[in-house]
Amino acid sequence: MADEMVRLAQKFINTTYGNGATLGISRLEEDGRTGWPTMYALTRALQYEMGITALSNSFGPTTLSTLQAKHPKIDDSTVPSANFCRIIQSALYCKGYDGGEIDGQYNARVKAAVTRLKSHMGLDSVFPGSSLEPKVVKGLLTMDAYVTVSGGADGIRAIQRWLNGRYVNRRDFFVIPCDGYHSRDVAKSMLLAIQYELGMADGTANGAFGPGTQAGLRTHTVSPGATGTWPTLFTAAMILNRRDVPLGDFTATVKSGVEAFQSFMKLPVTGAGDFQTWASLLVSYGDQTRRGTACDGVTKITPARAQALKDAGYQYIGRYLSNPSTTSLPEKQIQPGELATIKQYGLRCFPIFQTWSRSADYFSYPQGNNDAFRAIEWARFHGFKPGTTIYFAVDYDAMDGEVTGFVIPHFRGIHHTISENSPYRVGIYGPRNVCQRVADAGFAETSFVSDMSSGFSGNLGYPMPSNWAFDQIATLTVGSGAGAIEIDTNIASGRDTGQGDFDPGVGTVAGLDVDLDKTAYRDSMLRDVQGHLTSIGVPETGGDGWTDKDWATLGGVSTTKAFDLVLGADWLFTALARELKLRKALIQAPVLWELRKLNPLDPLADAAVRNGVMEDCSTGWGQIFARVAIAARNHCVKEGLINGSLLAEPNLREVWDKLQDPAYNIRSVAYLTVYNSHQLKIARPNLTTGQADTQALLARYNGLGEDAQQYGRELIGLYNVLESYNLLSRTK
Repeated sequence: MADEMVRLAQKFINTTYGNGATLGISRLEEDGRTGWPTMYALTRALQYEMGITALSNSFGPTTLSTLQAKHPKIDDSTVPSANFCRIIQSALYCKGYDGGEIDGQYNARVKAAVTRLKSHMGLDSVFPGSSLEPKVVKGLLTMDAYVTVSGGADGIRAIQRWLNGRYVNRRDFFVIPCDGYHSRDVAKSMLLAIQYELGMADGTANGAFGPGTQAGLRTHTVSPGATGTWPTLFTAAMILNRRDVPLGDFTATVKSGVEAFQSFMKLPVTGAGDFQTWASLLVSYGDQTRRGTACDGVTKITPARAQALKDAGYQYIGRYLSNPSTTSLPEKQIQPGELATIKQYGLRCFPIFQTWSRSADYFSYPQGNNDAFRAIEWARFHGFKPGTTIYFAVDYDAMDGEVTGFVIPHFRGIHHTISENSPYRVGIYGPRNVCQRVADAGFAETSFVSDMSSGFSGNLGYPMPSNWAFDQIATLTVGSGAGAIEIDTNIASGRDTGQGDFDPGVGTVAGLDVDLDKTAYRDSMLRDVQGHLTSIGVPETGGDGWTDKDWATLGGVSTTKAFDLVLGADWLFTALARELKLRKALIQAPVLWELRKLNPLDPLADAAVRNGVMEDCSTGWGQIFARVAIAARNHCVKEGLINGSLLAEPNLREVWDKLQDPAYNIRSVAYLTVYNSHQLKIARPNLTTGQADTQALLARYNGLGEDAQQYGRELIGLYNVLESYNLLSRTK
């Protein structure tokens, strides 16, 4: 929301420092909206007013030391210039405080605002009055909030204010937000506070959980009845991990909370703030010397290694279903005979599926579906039993916005496919925040937490996911000689115990379709599709009595566009064909045809359903009626081909709405193809279905009667074109 005083602050910057290109201060958009560009400009203006020549967006050591040396305490009698004061006034307005008209006067309104700001920061005792101290100025020129913001917790804000008030005069401690949110800055500040209380000097204390800090905490167990700073720090750490305890003394309530936390984290339940509990509260990996009972790795489990792992107390082993690389980590994928070895030695295995998954642009709803289909194939290949949880990897530091926009849709796709097309369950591997958010969305039953990556923003400031199964904390080598194996050791919660017995592996069926080699075949395939359609009276554009102008205006789809849409979803056509063990072209042909033949009247029918005028109409890519999709899906559920509840008439609108999703629509086309074989009383389509049955299935897609028979005659040629290129791809 725009603010007039913020706009005036931006105007002040532009007017006063108008020669921005020379000064290094960018001209601001005068939109009245506070943001980093405005704060950066104010920071640079402050640097300029202090005589710093190398201006920077960062309020770093040079800016702070210069301010401390020249202006250690700013008030109405010491403010160095009117413009210096205007910078302060502008920053106050950007922070939501009354800056006193940006008139260059450190007036009563400015004093009141500064007093209020320092109180919000928790600095009213250490920096009393209305003066501005250098570290307060540094905090003022950030986007940090010093009041509880939406979703923030007052209990966390109390900790933030307490930390600021107690430690702000230490050299490397800077004012942290007081917004009610745990964060990277708060986590580092907690470690600095502990280091200060351990007696570390400025310059030695660094906010890292290093050997000195760990050694100090081993001698600072806090127990029931303790009072003072140490139990305050400990209860603060509990609250930051979303434990409902009071800040301050170690009361009986705190003891109960500690016991619950220790039990949840699979720590010894002592009720005291011992080292392992401190460690688990302060850093994601906790005490890395803990003995885990689970592990994961990229090395084959041989008999010697299985014995070494068993001797070291390991019970559960995470292994990868596949390895997309043909050159690196040759034993990353489960190797032949490996699961038999795991079973022989009384160990259990939990499967992991990972391809690239190391940047946001990998993740999407279609890719999630694709990954799930591939994971299903590999899990069956290795012989994992129904009920097995497969852990899909998010192996990078996903920001919260990326979780919303990329990762959650990806897992929605995974969950859809796993739940509909397999007997398996969905797990997630990733940082804490990613795991919890995907679990909260309902798309993962259990989490395998990458806590070893303690610097990930998705681990800093986030508690352990409520559904955690495995907690990855350290890399180490177990065994010696032939039994030596490097592993990541994991703490196991017991929520998932993997599999200790395995079915005979299901080998890949020969002749299944594969992804089309688009680079090699796209152009020639399109020409042949266009040639066939033109030969039966379907030109590149228009047709069916519509003029090209009317057809284009009303949303007609060209042959090329329809073709490219189908190729864009090739992964799904391939996955469904492999899953149902039929020819991909049998699903592609009706979808491509219906896209190309979309009638400009079709959107009118869709609108009639949306407005309640009609109950149902053919819709979506495959132009399917909801009642037909329901019948097809119910048939496939009864046949055990897919999972799900039987649908009925009350589900009509729900299914119609789902058919607007191309992925749901294409799936329904595949299931309808199977259902049509039942209606025709012919064999289910398979990899060797002949031309007569294929044409009959294509005709039945359009219904019954002569029009349907003509539909079949037209589509069999299109089917043959598509199949010829699918054949080239699968036999390369």
